[in-house]
Amino acid sequence: MDTVFETIKEKMGKTISVLEADYAAIRAGRANPAVLDKIRVDYWGTPTPINQMAAVSVAEARILTIQPWDVSSLNLIEKAIQASDLGINPQNDGRVIRLIFPQLTEERRKELVKEVKKMAEDSKVAIRSIRRDGMDKLKKMEKASEITEDDLKDSEEELQEITDDFIKKIDEKAADKEKEVLSV
Repeated sequence: MDTVFETIKEKMGKTISVLEADYAAIRAGRANPAVLDKIRVDYWGTPTPINQMAAVSVAEARILTIQPWDVSSLNLIEKAIQASDLGINPQNDGRVIRLIFPQLTEERRKELVKEVKKMAEDSKVAIRSIRRDGMDKLKKMEKASEITEDDLKDSEEELQEITDDFIKKIDEKAADKEKEVLSV
């Protein structure tokens, strides 16, 4: 039965990790290298992440610099950024690409907060789905006489506590990201 709970905790942990990665990719007016994680550059016929082709660093609070190890890939990186949904026009000086993040408007902040809340809700739905699958497993174990009815009740309570803990973590992460978006 412990393996059931370990599997459930692992799946719920992965859900939290996905949420954190999604939050890192949200552009909150600050320069954050994670916004480039989903952008792929067609480098010698292979879709390659920018951070594997160049040094990405935060020059100032709102400026990211991208310095490719192979200068010939500079234009490829620039085109990939322009083609992405990042919404920032790269500035290429022949050696380095600079991304200057504009200040967010109040309207854009509100849109981002809605997006943050939607991502959190999607994660909660995923957590509840994992809980439901866990409950089904426990009920099957009881039907197969692997556990008693009392064990089932105790296990259901434990599973609910685990679920509540993960939901609380999601709420905390959402509140932190919301605060970050609104305070920039």
